[in-house]
Amino acid sequence: MMVAILTASLLCACAHREVKTNAASVQPAADSAVQPAEEKQIRLPAPDEPDQDSDAFGEFDQEFAQAAIQVADPLRPVNQAIFIFNDRLYFWVLKPVASGYNAVLPEIARRGIRNFFSNLLTPIRFVNCVLQGKGNAAGDEAARFITNTTLGVLGFWDPALELYDIQINNEDLGQTLGAYGIGSGFYLVWPVLGPSTLRDTVGFFGDLYVNPINYIEPTSLSVGVGLYRRFNDLSLRIGDYEAIIQAAVDPYIAVRNGFIQFRRALIDQ
Repeated sequence: MMVAILTASLLCACAHREVKTNAASVQPAADSAVQPAEEKQIRLPAPDEPDQDSDAFGEFDQEFAQAAIQVADPLRPVNQAIFIFNDRLYFWVLKPVASGYNAVLPEIARRGIRNFFSNLLTPIRFVNCVLQGKGNAAGDEAARFITNTTLGVLGFWDPALELYDIQINNEDLGQTLGAYGIGSGFYLVWPVLGPSTLRDTVGFFGDLYVNPINYIEPTSLSVGVGLYRRFNDLSLRIGDYEAIIQAAVDPYIAVRNGFIQFRRALIDQ
């Protein structure tokens, strides 16, 4: 009898202990199910706290601007006024006239005229190739002149390029001065002629001494021929200027930076 009572007591105690153990083991799971997931904290910078990403982009923009603009522009008010004048001259006069010119003269004829003037201006490129010590380029210019003047009928056709793949070397005194380490000076905008620098302006007037057009008499005819050459070139590039200014926030700065980078690239060649 006593054995039976002891056995029953032990069984009840074990059962009670097992129930407590199971309940304890289940409790954390229930707690974890009810407890909300920890939210990811997103820290916003204080109003006066510097934004590292913005600073990084700002530094990049500043470095890019400094790399793009390394030529002083002390005459900017005057340059901008002339830039606006040239802009109006292009849209109000030159472009409409050039459009009519294009309608009258086919492109093949206008390209022939451009080739003729390019051949006529060979002395400028040849002399500057020699001054820069570019013997091969000077030889190419001499070969181009002989070939295009004879086979190309005074240069209206360019057989040197089309038949013999002799490339033109667009060298001028401004590039020659740059090749000798002379800086650009400061930025300039000339009426009608457009963007330049102090160094390139000196080079432009220096090239006049070897420019055959400059020796045409009378002087008024020489100036007229020179302007016609530029006008014919413009007729083949209508749309280029529009593409630059339409994509720019500030057209003046876009043209200035584009010109400076273009000239620097020519000198580095």
